[in-house]
Amino acid sequence: MSKKHRGRFKGDPVTYQLPSPAGGVQLETFVPWTLVKRGLKKQVITPLDAPQEFLSEATREREAGSSAQDTALMRALGLAHHWQRLLDEQRAASVAEIAEAEGMDVTQVRRVMRLTLLAPEVVERLAGSPDAVLEKVMRRPWPNSWGAQTHVLPEIIRG
Repeated sequence: MSKKHRGRFKGDPVTYQLPSPAGGVQLETFVPWTLVKRGLKKQVITPLDAPQEFLSEATREREAGSSAQDTALMRALGLAHHWQRLLDEQRAASVAEIAEAEGMDVTQVRRVMRLTLLAPEVVERLAGSPDAVLEKVMRRPWPNSWGAQTHVLPEIIRG
């Protein structure tokens, strides 16, 4: 590659040969794009003759990414599930070990980990609610039953 084209990569078609149980069919995937490095940033440029569906889908994804906010509640939920996975896979022996590794108090780690016990419907409604405050959710004594949790939820969101 010449110095003139340095930092510019083009998307080429990729062909996959499926194994014989699938009938030995060849699939070809092609997404028209060019990746241009500008300093530390990289930018994807689509050609002018790219299908309009591709451009509208890229615009939709860009809007969805900008509208999705990483709230404190969402970060705490992710952290709680990560810690639970560490315990389930026995990569961490106890909550105390996680707290020590994170440099946090054991009580705070346990409070955050209680978020893993919330019903999926409750998590979805909390994620979609801009009024949900992390401290209210963590300090609230939640019922064990998922059905009862959905009845308590409106009190949390209203305040």
